Parts: sequence; structure tokens; C-alpha cells
Amino acid sequence: MKELLKINPERVRDFLVEFLRDEFKKANKETAIFGMSGGIDSTVVGYLCKIAFGRNNTYGIILPYKNTPKISVDHAYMVGRTLGIRYLRFNVTPQIDYYFKNFPQADKIRIGNKISRERMSILYDLSSHFDGIVVGSSNKSEIYLGYGTLFGDLAWLINPLGDLFKTEIYQLAEFLGVPKEIIEKKPSAELWEGQTDENELGFSYKEADIVLYYYIEKNMKPEEIIGQTKINPETVNKVIEKFKKTEFKRKAPKIAKIPDEIKY
Repeated sequence: MKELLKINPERVRDFLVEFLRDEFKKANKETAIFGMSGGIDSTVVGYLCKIAFGRNNTYGIILPYKNTPKISVDHAYMVGRTLGIRYLRFNVTPQIDYYFKNFPQADKIRIGNKISRERMSILYDLSSHFDGIVVGSSNKSEIYLGYGTLFGDLAWLINPLGDLFKTEIYQLAEFLGVPKEIIEKKPSAELWEGQTDENELGFSYKEADIVLYYYIEKNMKPEEIIGQTKINPETVNKVIEKFKKTEFKRKAPKIAKIPDEIKY
């Protein structure tokens, strides 16, 4: 696996900055709105948007819930201050808790999905207020694994990171100069207490990215991947199963196409 998934971060940065500028120009917009969580993905988006549009046209929106770790909120503020971009904070706890008073039996996944969708609804409202575009931060690993909320964090309009595996995001982050404490902390959606991506998925991104790359992009069979990578067979199968089970999240919403002989 020599140099597997090793990117050229300078060229990737330049490509993504031009991608953002081109897409915004097509939409006749100049202002980027993104959720600023203090995590590595959203931080990279912040760095790219600042380069593409300048600090006055980049808005990082901090949207904590009551169980969001203080360190993550602190990291989000640190990113905002480091980049010198505009940033705002809105606590989503009141509306989430008010709604779930009606459903005391709701589990953490249901509440977590509601938090994610509430956050995205705020980003879209602010994009209207500031006449901007919502920029997403879901990476290729999360998209392939279905590790996100439909119409929540997966509801971005433009996404510069969707063709980068998580391990490639780390390389780009280091090149961009993202603070060390953000790069080194365990990735987590932080929708409930104690959540980490690795605990939820059952494997590391380092393993998953290699399996996904060979299985999806090189069309290799599971047994070939096991022989090529020496990754535990159970992990290989788990990653592939996760990909298959979440296919519905990667499809466009269905619209019923009515034949003319029925419709008219």
C-alpha cells in the first residue's frame, strides 16, 4: 500500500478554491455559510472558503446543543479568530428540547438526527439573510459509509470535500495549517455524549478508506482486498456491509413519473 491515498495538498487546495469560486460565480453569490463545529472537516472548509472569498465573505456558524463538549465550542471560536472570518453562535437546545417534550421515549439517534436537521435549517435561513450559499463538509468516507443525516449535515448545496477520504482530509488540513489540537482530536459528530466516529462505525477511517478505495473505486472483491491489504476480514466485510446498507442516502429523492395514459 505504498503511498496509497497520498495527495498533493497544494494542487488539491488550488483546485478546490477554484471550484468554490466557479460555483459561486455561476450562482451569482459571494458569501459562504458553513457550520463551524471545531472539527477537522468544517475547519478545512473554513480555511478554503476564506482563501476563496476572503474573511468578510465567510461566515462560520457555531450551533451547539447542551451536550456539545465545551472544548469543541472553544475550538470553533479558535478557528473563527485564527481565520479572522465572521462567526455567529446560536444554541439549538431550546427548540430541540421543547420539541422532544412531546416524545420522552425518543432515543439518542432520533434526537441526534433532529439536532443535525435543525442546524442545517438555520444555515439555510442564514444563507437567505446574508445572500450566500451553504457549504457542506461531509467527506467521501462519510458519504460512502452513510455516516450522516439525510436533510441534515448531508443537505449541503456545494461541497468541496466530498471527493476526499477522511485520511486525505488530514493531509490537506496539515498543509493548510489547521491547529494541531483540532487535527489530533478524535473525530466525532458529537450528537450525543461520548460519541466518537470510530465507536459508532466499529472501525477506523484508516482501515475504512483503504477498503472503500479498493472495493468501490478499484472494483476489487472482498477476498482480494483482504489479500492485498492484510486488513482483518471482519473489518473488510463490516465496511462493505455499511456501504451497501446506506445506499439509500446516496440516491436522489424519488419522484413518481406518471405515464401520460394515466395522467391525461
